[in-house]
Formats: sequence, structure tokens, C-alpha cells
Amino acid sequence: MQSIKIIFALLLLGTAAQAQKTLVKPAKALTVDEILDKYYEASGGRSRWDSLQSVRMNGTVTVQGMEIPVTIVQTKTGQQKVSINFQGQETTQMAFDGLEGWSTDFMTQRPEKMTAETIANTKQQVADFPDAFLHYKDRGHTATLEDKESIEGREAFKVKLTKNQVKVNGQPQENVVYYFFDPESFLPVAMRNTSLSGQTKGASVETLLDDYREVKGLLFPFTSTISYNGMPGETIRLENIETDVAVEPGIFAFPK
Repeated sequence: MQSIKIIFALLLLGTAAQAQKTLVKPAKALTVDEILDKYYEASGGRSRWDSLQSVRMNGTVTVQGMEIPVTIVQTKTGQQKVSINFQGQETTQMAFDGLEGWSTDFMTQRPEKMTAETIANTKQQVADFPDAFLHYKDRGHTATLEDKESIEGREAFKVKLTKNQVKVNGQPQENVVYYFFDPESFLPVAMRNTSLSGQTKGASVETLLDDYREVKGLLFPFTSTISYNGMPGETIRLENIETDVAVEPGIFAFPK
């Protein structure tokens, strides 16, 4: 679950009597931090996001015409699990207990531990919970405003978030995510990054965010549509989201 921000031009209308004419103040461009303030104000408030302890999401993933049930669990202490139910059998796509991680081999259905490199990259990823921009400066990230760009036929503000480098095959790699925000609601409508591993390595990954709903005072996108190099990928449709739920630590542990 990862978040956000953009450059904005607000027209501030002011009146002044000068030669019997009405003057209009020039447009003011907002800074990244001002955009972030607007985003958090619209989505529930910084303090509420910062106090969030855990999230559990249930829904379906649609891929190649199949609808597959999915459950995603994340905690503030750096734990994460993504599991699917395929043909009546639960498969762990990824689990991380804060120190080590593992996944289930789809063919053999055996659990396999993450490599040291993947563990290091995952630790950085889960540290962004619940939102990559909430404490981005403290984490060493930088955010810059870029030009506007059309997303699904509508112009959106573009923000470049540069995170700490990750390693791929032992080599440092730039870790950049672009966020696109609606100029009226200040909510993110899309994300774009380059896949650094797996079968999609090197592909441009774009995620469209839609169907925002309120969950205990916070706004979450309930639909995410993912494409790779402009080609359709999968769509995640959430049915429900629970916040601050009790999570059994054992669900993240490597099976004995």
C-alpha cells in the first residue's frame, strides 16, 4: 500500500482599487510538502495514518480471465503476507516476518526462503508502511515535482519519489516511483515504476488507482489495474479492508 504528491497552481483572486480596475493576484505554485498536506488532509489526516498499526485486505485478482481470491496483511512492525487461493488451495505468494521472508513455489508447493539480497530489498519496502510519503525525508527519500501528464485522458500532477537504492544481482539500482494525483481531490490516481526482478524485470509497470472508499476515517483505493509496458496485466478488486486488526505473528513465519 503503498502514496504521493504534485505541483499545483491555485488562482487566488484578490481585489485592489487602482485606477478603478480590479487586479488578479498571480497564480501560486504549491510546493511538494504543501501538496502532501493537501493529500493527507483529504485522505484522513497525517496523525491517523501515522497511528495505523495493521491492515488486512481481502479481494480478488483477475488475470488471464481467472478470478483468484487474495488476502494481503501488513503491519507497522514490518511484517507482510500475500496469499492466494487457487483451486481450493492456499498459496503464499510472499511472507516476511520482519527479518526473513519466503514464498511458495507454485509448481512444487514447497516453501522457499528469500535470498539475502531480496530480504534487504524487502526490508526497505515494508518500512514505507503505511505510506511512502509519510516520513519520506527521515527515510532518506527525495520528492520532486514534474510536469503534468495525461492519465486515462485526464491531466494529472506528477511527482517523482526517489528512494534509497536497492541491489539487483549484486549491483546497486536506482529505486524511483512516479505518482500521479488528481488536481481536484489530491488523491493519487496512478503509480509508475520499473520492475527490478522476476519475469517482468525491466518492464515499465503502471498501476491505476480507483474506487476510493472510507475505512474508519481513511481513504483507500479498492481497485488497482496493473499493466506492463502498456499491455494489460492483472486487476485487484478489494471487497473489504480492516484496519488495526490483531494479527497472529505465526502467519508470517517460515513453515517448519
